[in-house]
Order: sequence, then C-alpha cells, then structure tokens
Amino acid sequence: MAVNLEKFQSPGKGNGLRVLKDTCVGVTVYSSLPYAYTVCIKHKKKPVCDYCLLRKEKLLRCSQCKVARYCAALCQKKAWQDHKRECICLKSIFPSVPTDSVRLVAKIIFKMLQQSDSASEELYSIFDLQSHVDKVSEEIKEGLGHLTTALQHFLKNEVQDLSQLPSGFQALEYFGKVICNSFTISDGEMQDIGVGLYPSMSLLNHSCDPNCVIVFEGRRLLLRTVKEISKREELTISYIDVKIPTEERQNQLFRQYSFTCECHGCLLRDKDEDMLAGNKQSTKDVKDLVSRLEELQSQNNTEEALRLCEDLINSSQLPDKNIHKLRILEIAMDSCIMLGQWEKALHFGKRSLEPYKLLR
Repeated sequence: MAVNLEKFQSPGKGNGLRVLKDTCVGVTVYSSLPYAYTVCIKHKKKPVCDYCLLRKEKLLRCSQCKVARYCAALCQKKAWQDHKRECICLKSIFPSVPTDSVRLVAKIIFKMLQQSDSASEELYSIFDLQSHVDKVSEEIKEGLGHLTTALQHFLKNEVQDLSQLPSGFQALEYFGKVICNSFTISDGEMQDIGVGLYPSMSLLNHSCDPNCVIVFEGRRLLLRTVKEISKREELTISYIDVKIPTEERQNQLFRQYSFTCECHGCLLRDKDEDMLAGNKQSTKDVKDLVSRLEELQSQNNTEEALRLCEDLINSSQLPDKNIHKLRILEIAMDSCIMLGQWEKALHFGKRSLEPYKLLR
C-alpha cells in the first residue's frame, strides 16, 4: 500500500510521485502485484512459471493451449481466472505464439472485462495512463498498426466484434500505453523473464540520476530508495539503462517516451568522455558486436555468446570503462551465470566493478 506516498504535480513534468516523510537508503516504499503481466516469449526454451515466475527445470504444461507452464498444480489453479480466456486464444493459433505486447494487451482486455478492482491502481488507474500515440513517428504508428492486426487475429475466438471489447477501448491507444508504461520483470539474477503493467508506478518520473530503483520478487514489484530522500521530495527512477552516452540516452527516451531529459547529467555530459574512451573505430566495432551478442542471448545461444565475448575481451584494446566494452563484460557475466560457470561469472563481475563506480 502507498501509505507514505502521494501523487502530485511535478513542475515541468506533469504527474509525479513523492514521499511524505524523510526516508533512508534501502527502504521499500511501495510494493505491488501487477494489473496484468506475461512471461517473455524468449523464455520458451528456458521457461518460468506463468503464475509465480519462478524458474524450474520441469514445469507442467497447460494441456489445452500447450503454451502456459506452471511449477505446480496450485499455481495453475490460481492462474486459471486470468488464463482461461487467453488459453482459448493461444490454442487457436498454436504452434504460433503472440509477441509479448500482443499477449499483454489481450490480458489487459480480459482483466478490464472482469471489472475487478486491482490494488495496483491505488494511486493511478489503467485509464489514466498516457499513450503518447499522438507524438510518435509515422514509422512507429505503422508498427502499432501491425500489432493491432496481430491482436485481432489472436482474439478472434474470444472477441468477434467491437461490442465485446471494454467500453471505449482502442487497441492503438493501449499498445501505446504498454510501450510507455510497462515494466520489464527480472529475476534474482537480473535476467528478463516477463513484462507487466503496474499503473500506480507509472507516476514515477525519469531521472538519469534516480533516487529509487525497482526490483522484483517473482511478479511483485518493489520500489526501493537508493538515496536519502527528504519529506515531499519527488521519487524518480531511470526508465532506461543510463550507462550509455548522453546523445544515445536522449534519443532512446524521446523515441520511446516522447520527452527530452534535461537533468544535470544530460546538460553537463560529464560522463561521455569516459564512456567512449579509446579508439573510435574500435568503439564502433565493439558496439556493433554487442547487437549480435544480444541477439544470441535472445535465442538462448548462450555458449556461442560467451565464446564471442571472451574472444573480444582478450583481443580488444579498449579500456574496461568504455561503455561498449563494459557491456561485453556484462554479457559475459550473464552468460556464465546461465551456464553455471560461477568462477568465471565472478571474474567478469569483479572486473566490471571499478568501471561501474567510475560511471555512476
């Protein structure tokens, strides 16, 4: 519950969230289950429970849709209220599986049709969320249109005409809401496992030097302080990975969230020199390789990702504080964790510590 939090008008930003008393570092100031959530499609090969989001070697597969998986019969039973209509849709397109955003918007529709209260809307409701579809480029609008078509195909057995949708529902608008307001759910190893909507937390504004961070325990979101916060001070999080150069950061924020950050760090650009240290061509080559490594990760080709990381780490002349070299170290550590190579993971983690401290 939001006992010591309140919604307020943040100067120059619109809605915001602030704390009502002085708060120490490391305090959980808010906790919530999602309004709606879904498991990431990339975890089909290394699945997690569709209800509690725990990862297990053996999971029970839904006998109807063959897509949803559960760690125990109890989780399957608890999930049924939210899964039963989705189950029919998944079954109708099997073996195809919808994208994460299509599956999440479908779950939002089914949740709205239930007309049940959600504690996640304590401070801000699903209807209050901003979509910014009026501000996005034509290219993005075209992409949203394709998602809308995919949603219609997915829902065809459950929603045959507009009268069966929630009152006033517009698919394009809700895809925009999902893009701007959803949170990537990660596990204890900081691996992405799902995506969820927590409406009250959409009040949090962005800062490249935030005073709070969001972590997860299963599907439960926890908002924790990382700085001392004064009474009535605004709570902020980072919407993106801030360990990237200012120009890239600003472009990403504008592209996805339709605003230009004017925080102290963005105006000074004081970390850019360290982030881009080293030869320019080498930096470009390593940056290009990062995309390939992330693609391998998404395909669960972990061994190949680790092999490429180690080859580059051993051959690159870039300093570890170069942000793209640092990303290689991070991917190497993640890959080692996934493969159970704990000593190597510790080595890459320790090697990353000093550069991370420098770039804070």
